[in-house]
Amino acid sequence: MPVEFLTDEQAAAYAAFRGAPSRMELERFFFLDDADRELIEGKRRAHNRLGFAVQLTTARYLGVFLEDPTDVPVEVVDYLAEQLDIADASVLKAYGERENTRLEHVRELRRVLEYREFAEAEAELRAWVDARAWTTGEGPKALFDASAGWLRERRVLLPGVTTLARLVASVREAANQRLWDTLYGLLNTGQRAVLDSLLTVPPGARVSELDRLRRGPVRVSGPQMKWSLQRAEEIADLGMGVLDVSAVPPRRLAELSRYGVDGKASLLRRHGDSRRLATLLATAVYLTTRAVDDALDLLEVLIATKLLAKAERETVKEKIKTLPRVERASAKLATAFQVVFDTTAEQVDTDTGEVSGPKVESFEAMWEQIEAVVPRAELAAAIAALFELTPPLDSDADEAWRSMLVTRFGTVRPFLKLLVKVVDFGATPEGLPVLTALKSLPDLMGRKKVGPAEIDTGLLVGSWRRLVLAAPHLEPGTVDWKAYVFCVMEQFHRMLRRKEVFAKNSSKWGDPRAKLLAGEAWEQAKPTVLASLGLPAAADEHLAARAALLDGTYREVAGRLPDNAQIVFDDDGRPAALRRPGAGARTGLPARSAGRGERDAAPR
Repeated sequence: MPVEFLTDEQAAAYAAFRGAPSRMELERFFFLDDADRELIEGKRRAHNRLGFAVQLTTARYLGVFLEDPTDVPVEVVDYLAEQLDIADASVLKAYGERENTRLEHVRELRRVLEYREFAEAEAELRAWVDARAWTTGEGPKALFDASAGWLRERRVLLPGVTTLARLVASVREAANQRLWDTLYGLLNTGQRAVLDSLLTVPPGARVSELDRLRRGPVRVSGPQMKWSLQRAEEIADLGMGVLDVSAVPPRRLAELSRYGVDGKASLLRRHGDSRRLATLLATAVYLTTRAVDDALDLLEVLIATKLLAKAERETVKEKIKTLPRVERASAKLATAFQVVFDTTAEQVDTDTGEVSGPKVESFEAMWEQIEAVVPRAELAAAIAALFELTPPLDSDADEAWRSMLVTRFGTVRPFLKLLVKVVDFGATPEGLPVLTALKSLPDLMGRKKVGPAEIDTGLLVGSWRRLVLAAPHLEPGTVDWKAYVFCVMEQFHRMLRRKEVFAKNSSKWGDPRAKLLAGEAWEQAKPTVLASLGLPAAADEHLAARAALLDGTYREVAGRLPDNAQIVFDDDGRPAALRRPGAGARTGLPARSAGRGERDAAPR
């Protein structure tokens, strides 16, 4: 069984000082609160008080009582000495002269602070490590560090480094084996054969089926979108997505699948049946959703860049090309109407204020004035040009690029039917009309005539209503179903990004609410989850303990504020400044904001 996961440096750092603690660690673990001081004040001589304080705080920080309490960083000794008003911190040397004193202090601390031997908590620790290894899949070093922190937090004296390393390694190995056996047990004979076939290289091929299926799309195009959906369909047809793997924590499943996605097929073949097939099952389950994720990622980029954005860019280019014609036609119309206003309006003499009649008295005379500056044929051509180049008055700013978008139907034609078939979409009430319309699109494709009753006209917002219902080329009583396709796709794109429409067989594009455990599923997972987090079954008990800790800390800090020269208050009674003391200085805002239980778990 592999236990040598610690380097020599890591093993040496276990339950020992490796340099001076940080300022934050000093304040968290070596600050002496009222309870600490009460224990220390019973010692008469300075060296005994300082040595007792060193024993107390190093046990809190390291989880062990040192054989030589004087062998601690000078920063720790200075910090404690200043809190105890001991001017000469070197008196600590005298503490080690009488061994019985040190042993008496250790026995007192173990009794008063209720430190336990490792053997008393070993079974509890095994259960905790098992729960954490099962739910998180952390590596042995991370579990080792977490276990040491767990022991310190519960005032359990740390065992030897080899003892703890062997415990972590054995429990983690058992959790891994249970993971493989659980997944292996879900498979029948046929499914095992299907998974093993993924590791084979078909005749004429250069890579295994697993290598082929785990490669995602590489280009943004309609044909690549079709290929991506076909890949998702092929992976779904393996049938692994229908297996109920809810008994396995998602994080463990993801960890195992990463090995299957990144590892070589030749290496996977070398593992035993349970591990090999468990890895392949986790990989197939992962790829079932990942392939849909890849397809929808590609669809999102395709719609945003190749369709919507490109249509807008091309529309702008077309507008720029037609701008000179629009300018010339507009100038001619402006000139003609200026003549109309000048010749048909009443004339006012600005000097005398006298009002006279219009310059012309008949319609024919007005046209003579107009044609003197703009010939009638040119004026008619200018009007025709403006009708051709500018949108109708009841149009909107999007009609031009939406009209351009409809001409790109060939981009979506290859994959539209597959999209609805392969991806299991769901929707919120707001997104349901769009999803219903999306699923109806394959039935409209290729037909010569589609009537208004066959589409959801409630989705025709803005210029889409004109483009779908009133396009110039339409026969009476028909709609432009290609325009309707893009009307639906535009709204589907927006709803998909807002998760109003989601893919049930997707991870990234799925319904986030579906990932919350509830009912029987939560009741089954609850004990393991709570054990791995170190939480009690009853929330009231935990909240009451946190509230008591917060209240006690607040009162303790508040009680020290009047005598604390480090804090300066303004005229409104609010702290205006906090002078950060040097090493060993005592403040009224210590790391006591973390309770004694929290301080017992050193971040090492």
